Amino acid sequence: MKFESKAIHSGFSQDPKHGATAVPVFQTASYAFSTAQELADVFEGHKFGHVYSRISNPTVSAFESRITELENGLGSVAVASGMAAIATAIYALTASGDEIISSTNLFGGTFHFFEDMARFGVSTRYVDIHSPLKIKQAITDKTKLIFFETIGNPKLDVPNMKAIVEIANEANIPVVVDSTLTSPYLFQAKKWGVHVVVHSATKYIGIGGTTIGGIIVDLGTFKWRNARSEAVRESAQKAGHFGFISQIRQRILTNTGNILAPFNAFLFSLGLETLSLRLDKQCQNALELAQFLGSHSKVSKVTYPGLENNPYHELAKAQFEGQFGALLTFECPTKEACFHCIDHLKMIKNMTSLGDSKTMVIHPDSTIYRTCSPEQKEAAGVNDRLIRVSVGLEHFSDIINDFNQALSA
Repeated sequence: MKFESKAIHSGFSQDPKHGATAVPVFQTASYAFSTAQELADVFEGHKFGHVYSRISNPTVSAFESRITELENGLGSVAVASGMAAIATAIYALTASGDEIISSTNLFGGTFHFFEDMARFGVSTRYVDIHSPLKIKQAITDKTKLIFFETIGNPKLDVPNMKAIVEIANEANIPVVVDSTLTSPYLFQAKKWGVHVVVHSATKYIGIGGTTIGGIIVDLGTFKWRNARSEAVRESAQKAGHFGFISQIRQRILTNTGNILAPFNAFLFSLGLETLSLRLDKQCQNALELAQFLGSHSKVSKVTYPGLENNPYHELAKAQFEGQFGALLTFECPTKEACFHCIDHLKMIKNMTSLGDSKTMVIHPDSTIYRTCSPEQKEAAGVNDRLIRVSVGLEHFSDIINDFNQALSA
């Protein structure tokens, strides 16, 4: 099936008892078994079964299966948030004394998490992700993964997936990619050789900014039996190709309890059914808005990969199925002008997050990156003249008119 059909039909067909075609919500903490031996067999791994919703739940499993199908992956684990997805993947692959290679331009929450990991003995080497030489130079015998975003947030740069994956494969290091801004619809990670992909399902996968959640997907492209991570390597001796997924579910998820709630999983499964329709509309709206802002006298700069003069235009077009995402940034002459514009918006919301049905703006410098140093802000593409826009599903003329009146006020 094509993506749109898999987004509706994969992971769950119908309830065998009642014929329901919507994923049922199994709102239960634990599950009863007929015999002591049956439950013992599940604990030993001799047969499959749900025993406790901190480990697995049928509603959550249906969502995981649907994402796995859409990513053409090996397996998925859903967790409580997008940050939980990143943290879980890092915890699974690293131990004290290990190193991460990361792009310098990251979402602020991810950057702060990587900085905090130093307290546990895991350090991060930040590199220019567009320089193969600098990536190679950063690799040591302590490196356990390479991490970056499909589209940098908020710098909106686009890494060359093929080039990075080739370097990682030569060094036997897994590539973990945050595909939140592109979702499985715009970016087929497995096609580009990526090993692990994470999503903040809160964003485009969810509907209308109602639900918090995240998911980690093993794309089946890395040989975990040969992994640099000792814990994953040991897990793979028992679970084979599922060594990474097993490490997450049996150790990280079980021990941390960062589970996804069943009702949240139900909402995400619904969200996937209309993901392609919503992203098509949002990407088109973003392009229309970027073109309008680019010609506005009160705007000094617009950054969006969909603009033909953008340095990442052709690369993004090739990697993201001919589309460019629904996030853009623009600059006003001063910080005061940014605040003035935001304060005069009428329909568009001033709020954190992105990927909502509603168009929203934020001033990153005074919010998400407020505690970062000037050097860190510069590396992330942040300055006090920058406004980030997550473009929604409204009619594009209403979005443009609201920005026009706010900028002209």
